[in-house]
Amino acid sequence: MMAAARAILVFALMLPLHAVQAASPPQTLTAVPDKPAAPDIALADAGRKLHRLSEQRGKVVLVNFWATWCPPCRREMPSMQRAWEKLKGERFAMYAVNVGEDEDTIFGFTFSTGVELTFPILLDRDARVIKAWPVIALPTSFIVDPQGRIVYRAVGGREWDDPSLLEKIRELMPKR
Repeated sequence: MMAAARAILVFALMLPLHAVQAASPPQTLTAVPDKPAAPDIALADAGRKLHRLSEQRGKVVLVNFWATWCPPCRREMPSMQRAWEKLKGERFAMYAVNVGEDEDTIFGFTFSTGVELTFPILLDRDARVIKAWPVIALPTSFIVDPQGRIVYRAVGGREWDDPSLLEKIRELMPKR
């Protein structure tokens, strides 16, 4: 009787762990057929500095479309910062394109993450840029190769510092 009760208790304790594991986002990237040219991005950050995707040729670029009201967007931001810190010395760039929000909203959000976000956060206030990209939901991220082509897409949140994702990004980087 005692062994059966112990087995039930162990099973019950494992259920929440299984539910958490099942709820974590997949750490995969979907290959984009035919690798279309990435539409250029010309957006300012909150400091009014203009950033252009076309200026990043020769680098792998993570382009992430997001909003502060989007829970998976909010969850993935700290992992984006960790990925940025791991890759920023390499042939890599990252743009987090906020869709339709103002600086005050974004500024308030960045402090709520508990992590200082140091990668460029660009403001697509009128949603002009997002309309040029094949975004179907927020967050949607794209990996652009050094030739300026969209190679991978990720719909939904990711843990961007996951070793398997970092490896896929590094595989696209030009060899020195």
